[in-house]
Amino acid sequence: MPSGLPTCENSAMNSPSKEHNDDQVLIAGGGIAGLAMALTLHQIGVPCQVFESVEALQPLGVGINLQPNAVRELYDLGLDASVLDTIGLQAQEWALVGRNGNDVYAEPRGLRAGYKWPQYAVHRGQLQMLLLDAVHRRLGPDAVKLGCRVSAYQQDAQGVTARVRRADGTQREVRGRLLIAADGLHSAVRAQMHPTQPPIQWGGAIMWRGTTPGVAIRTGASFVGLGSLRHRVVLYPITPPDPHTGLSTINWIAEITVDNSEGWTQGDWNRRVQVDDFIHHFEGWNYGWLDVPALLRGASEVFEYPMIDRDPVPTWVDGRVVLIGDAAHVMYPVGSNGASQAIVDARVLGAAMVAHGANAQALQAYDQKLCADISALVLRNRGAGPFGLLGLVDERCGGVFDHIDTVLPKAERDEFMARYKQAAGFAIGTLNAAPPTIAPGARVPAG
Repeated sequence: MPSGLPTCENSAMNSPSKEHNDDQVLIAGGGIAGLAMALTLHQIGVPCQVFESVEALQPLGVGINLQPNAVRELYDLGLDASVLDTIGLQAQEWALVGRNGNDVYAEPRGLRAGYKWPQYAVHRGQLQMLLLDAVHRRLGPDAVKLGCRVSAYQQDAQGVTARVRRADGTQREVRGRLLIAADGLHSAVRAQMHPTQPPIQWGGAIMWRGTTPGVAIRTGASFVGLGSLRHRVVLYPITPPDPHTGLSTINWIAEITVDNSEGWTQGDWNRRVQVDDFIHHFEGWNYGWLDVPALLRGASEVFEYPMIDRDPVPTWVDGRVVLIGDAAHVMYPVGSNGASQAIVDARVLGAAMVAHGANAQALQAYDQKLCADISALVLRNRGAGPFGLLGLVDERCGGVFDHIDTVLPKAERDEFMARYKQAAGFAIGTLNAAPPTIAPGARVPAG
């Protein structure tokens, strides 16, 4: 474990120790949502403590996209382009390409599209480390307790008590005014809040993910989805070209959809696999400008994941306890919304505290603003999200076409994407005209 990082203190299992600080807000989870929440609380003057279950945070994961609505919030936290450019690449284009190599849809993204803020392609782990570093610098080295999992909660009119458990079974109780659960897909807090929630939902899509050194195609900073709705490859660079080799790090996802009637049988939700286990699905996908089999074989390691989400729940709030990020709305990774919405969650919750105080009323205001709309986005993404354009092409011509306008007119394509961006919270006109989520210098009222 890295030196200097605090860990959860041990205590006897049958007699958990108690820690009281009724003024602090407790955050379960030190991922992107939890760390963005900690930075937001610090900005608005609310003390907090983060509990993260892993013993050591490391830059794990693969590439993700941060939409302009989330980048705006990071800028307002003092993490602007001078910082984000060190861990990612400003996206220039979003494009869908049919299985025959012909364009289905393409549009500029970020600043190139006229947004006031960029869109970024970044490595998820690098973003998490950047946020963690900012938390340590601003809140102090003890702000994140590692090896600590919030396993349960109790509450009363004055506050909430979280049961914090270590992997060895020792535990303690920690008191605070609120509990914010950013503990992800397998959230213990959500399970207690909604004990009858359905199991994790898998629709049959299997993803293989990796990164490969390569020459970035099209604009050099393009997100490209290639293939059909049930059989595709997505790729985009997450670093600028190396000045010596000219190669970028290309993040890629290869995906097929299979019969899911027997459920996910692999056991692990992610596992390392060999390229030869799945590359036969993509043999022959060589277009000159892109050699898909070579891209897949160039990865040093590949991981397999089922594409999963959870059915929405009617509320993210139970009194003084609230869900954010994947704990609230884990969704299919088809619209580049997961990490972006986690950051937006933290900021909207922070704004609600500025308006109402760090109390249950603020949690209700946050819930009313986001829960219904983002729950609808979860279901929209389950229905393919923006990749639904490829589904329309499949329906109308079997995916084979010479000129897309004869299959799917431009006006129809544009309107489809405009509806998605509005639902996902990054419609350009709405976002550019919106005031800051949290006004500069805003603080939570005392009391």
